[in-house]
Amino acid sequence: MNLLIKSARIIDPKSKDHNKIRDILIIDGVIKQIASRIEKGKKSTKKGIKKVFTANNLHVSLGWFDMHANFGEPGHEQAETLTSGCKAAAQGGFTNVMMMPNTTPCLDNKGQIEFINNKTKNDIVRVHPAGTITKGKEGNEIVEMHDMNRAGCLAFTDDKKSVTRSEIMKIALLYAKDSGALIMNYPNEQVIANDGHIHEGNTSTKLGLKGIPSLAEEMMVDRDISLADYTQSKLHLSYLSAAKSVDKVKAAKKQGLHITADVALHNLFLTDKEVNNFDTRYKVLPPLRTAKDNKALIKGLKNGSIDVICSDHSPQEEEQKKIEFDNAANGIIGLESAFGLIIKHLEKHLTITEIIEKIAINPRKILDIRTVGIEEGNCADITLFNPALEWKFTTEDIQSKSVNTPFVGEQLKGKALAIYNKGQFQEC
Repeated sequence: MNLLIKSARIIDPKSKDHNKIRDILIIDGVIKQIASRIEKGKKSTKKGIKKVFTANNLHVSLGWFDMHANFGEPGHEQAETLTSGCKAAAQGGFTNVMMMPNTTPCLDNKGQIEFINNKTKNDIVRVHPAGTITKGKEGNEIVEMHDMNRAGCLAFTDDKKSVTRSEIMKIALLYAKDSGALIMNYPNEQVIANDGHIHEGNTSTKLGLKGIPSLAEEMMVDRDISLADYTQSKLHLSYLSAAKSVDKVKAAKKQGLHITADVALHNLFLTDKEVNNFDTRYKVLPPLRTAKDNKALIKGLKNGSIDVICSDHSPQEEEQKKIEFDNAANGIIGLESAFGLIIKHLEKHLTITEIIEKIAINPRKILDIRTVGIEEGNCADITLFNPALEWKFTTEDIQSKSVNTPFVGEQLKGKALAIYNKGQFQEC
């Protein structure tokens, strides 16, 4: 679609127009012109504009990119399909998502990667399927990384089923180093975690629930950093939740190691106190920890120790949540509400440019995806948004097949208004 965007503040630190209000003309999916004023009907627009988009306090950035999203299909279509997952992403302003391999069968071979790519190729949201590190996510045998990488798999992770065998992780890092792919691991020493349900602390003791100590994360962070150092490979640590983990990553980066990290949005402002009444909507992995951990994670975002904020979009059927806390599934859907929660809880700590770096620019850097900024001649992959818009999040905003979120009815701040990607335009 040919589109004229009027009076949008460009948020792109590499652009000469960064933080300036400009008109943007997009023709056949390419940014044709950026100027202080572009008039419809002038010579520059003679190819025909299908849509003129304008809004109060309009901002535009590189399209948002969520590094951790679960779409269910194949195998769990009752919770989320590829179609509904893409709709949820688009509604939240995301033009790109990395889909976790938590499907049945899991994404552990070339055929599965090709299936996801083919099924989503025409959608406005670009889906990047992550493959598993080990076959069947069983932690024992490494997948055919080179074949999967050639099929378009940019990253490998067993996601919440952490790779516990150190020799397997070492070999995986070496294999990925050859292909240029990224190894992502959620640091959780399962023996120490001991099938716990919430953060080990005062709340777990009070409720009589088995806890997951921060130590389970910290020990594996140490191991993974050591293996990345030994193999001289790049490594991405997923879902950091503990204060000491942030310190360890900061120190590793200072040493020059190729370590990056992300944090799930809800771990930045919710604490284990939310589950005082056994509310399963707040049951997540890693667990919600303490206010001290929240503060350290936000500080880590500010100083660059943590590179990315992800939604950890995890759809679950109602019957998986409305049961006893011990038996309830982990996870919160997050794509549709992510930006509104980010601005609401982080605008006092991060500038809008820093936020865009965490949700749009850094994910592409980490995955070694060529960043196409907001410049004339580049393909348009953008999100249009109002960072000051206050709105109430309701079930009508949910495009996911699942509604497992504690944020329905909450007043949010900051909203995606539209996205443009792959030559397509869609309002949110």
